[in-house]
Amino acid sequence: MKRILFHGSPGLILAVVILLGSCEVQNRFLYFPSADRPPARSLAAENMRLWQETSGDYRGLTADCEADAPHGTIVLFHGNGGTALDRGFYLPPLMRRGFRVILAEYPRYGGRPGRLGEEALVADGRETVGWAYAQYGRPVYLLGESLGAGVAAAVAGKSPVPIAGVILMTPWDTLADVARTQVPFLPAGLFLTDTYDSIGNLRLFKGKIAVIGAERDGIIPVGHARRLYASLPEVRKRLWVIRGAGHNDWPLYAGASLWEEVTNFVKE
Repeated sequence: MKRILFHGSPGLILAVVILLGSCEVQNRFLYFPSADRPPARSLAAENMRLWQETSGDYRGLTADCEADAPHGTIVLFHGNGGTALDRGFYLPPLMRRGFRVILAEYPRYGGRPGRLGEEALVADGRETVGWAYAQYGRPVYLLGESLGAGVAAAVAGKSPVPIAGVILMTPWDTLADVARTQVPFLPAGLFLTDTYDSIGNLRLFKGKIAVIGAERDGIIPVGHARRLYASLPEVRKRLWVIRGAGHNDWPLYAGASLWEEVTNFVKE
């Protein structure tokens, strides 16, 4: 299972971003795209296919044999490293619970054209959600992990289509707050060009929100998930903390009961 999220020392990375104050430098240290388009043999090995493939582009990946999805469609936004192809481990637990799963791919990741940055990723995410709704109808849910939780929150906050619920895995409250945690001696928020303000983006969201933190997360400490949860409206929210889990190994600790509880909570 390949899971690449934040690389290197987060404190060092953010210090470089802060000191140079450059969008190009920020992107270099915040985003770790793999430029390789998923080859056919790798997709076959993972029982996946390209979704919404067009000439020179596609929107994401999904299971090659579509099963019944009585509970709707989940559009999943992955973390800041690797590609959607690395997130095949989401498919079995979610499909077993009656969901169709689309592993959305970002611009510049997985051989897709485009550019990096919050504006580009969120705009592309909204387009992907629109395609999913047009093809499959409602309900549509969002699931985001790490950086993808920030993307999912922004998409949900101003979605072009109805979003029934959001699942946020190892999320932050705002990117600036993560920066302040890692380098408290510098005013990090003043120098970041991306904000990923999940607190602000979800302030008016009316659907259900599941927040899932990892108890031993050393990259995005679980306090950020707790602060995000505390900021949400009292109705339609629930918090889980995966005991013993870190930022990258939480899937080893996330059993069937967790997925059952989370999906039962968010589904209409």
